Amino acid sequence: MRRAEDRRWRIENCGDLRSSILNPRPYSVNERGVALLVVLWIFIFLFVVAFDFALSVREEGMATHRYSEEAEGYYLALAGFEEVLYNLLKQSSQPGQGGLASSDVLDGSWHDGSLGEGSYRARVVDEGGKININRVDEETLRRIFTNLGVDAKLTSVLVDSILDWRDEDNLHRLSGAEDDYYLSLSPPYTARNGPLDTIEDLLWIRGVTPELFYGSDEGGVRTVGLRDILTVDSPTDRVNLRTASPEVIHALTGLPLEKCRQFVEQRKQLSEQTLADVLKLLGIAAGDAAMRQFVFTNPTVISVEAAGRHGDSASQRQVKGVVRLLGAQRGFLLVRWVDRDTVRE
Repeated sequence: MRRAEDRRWRIENCGDLRSSILNPRPYSVNERGVALLVVLWIFIFLFVVAFDFALSVREEGMATHRYSEEAEGYYLALAGFEEVLYNLLKQSSQPGQGGLASSDVLDGSWHDGSLGEGSYRARVVDEGGKININRVDEETLRRIFTNLGVDAKLTSVLVDSILDWRDEDNLHRLSGAEDDYYLSLSPPYTARNGPLDTIEDLLWIRGVTPELFYGSDEGGVRTVGLRDILTVDSPTDRVNLRTASPEVIHALTGLPLEKCRQFVEQRKQLSEQTLADVLKLLGIAAGDAAMRQFVFTNPTVISVEAAGRHGDSASQRQVKGVVRLLGAQRGFLLVRWVDRDTVRE
């Protein structure tokens, strides 16, 4: 009895089973569309993840490469710094060689060198050949900005603001600035009310723009920046005419810049030089008041600027050291070190 019923059930359901196998029920259009969208979203998600990962790996690789090039540039710059300083000390220790002033390394021009696949360039500037911003008086300061071609209104702002920054009180001059002005800026800060620690402190003073500080290119003509003519490291309140650049002489005397450049070239040709000799080249008589602005001596405080680059890399590293030369076999004293200097030609 039981077996007969099972046999009847299989016979009855066999047709339905065969029909479902041979003719499966088709999916609806909506179901196929949803499945396609799910697959597409999965592919998009995987693509985004893979793209983001590849981009991250590429950026990390480039950052590592840039860091490697920058590190090599840094040590190339150090090599240039050390080489120039070594040559200076070697020359100063040799008697009868005319001293440091006879060295063409002190002309302020860049000197190139190479090491392995990299290159470096360095130059030496006598800080005594610049104008000491902490010691210059108001009259001279005003004349400097006028000779540089700064308009009268901005000149008044610059002179008064620099003097306000240097003095000890908090009372500002007519066109100057003290704490009330600087605290209104963003971010706020206060006036130094003392001498400038570095020449870069000028950038904190009212009226001093990056273009004025670093210089700018106008119509293909390079204008001198304040950092090229002013200093805080000069050991005297006068300018060393033995090493002063044409731009410094022009700013201090008002003589045409071209004449100052001719003077520097003539100065190199003199084997024996005195202050009276070089003043004649500038057309300044020995009794002229302008003579009191200059001294004529060997450099004692210099700055060595160096830049290094790995191969054809676009990444360059700059360093700068202010050095006090102690003379003879005593070596030097590092006064200030700037690990990431801004080198402008």
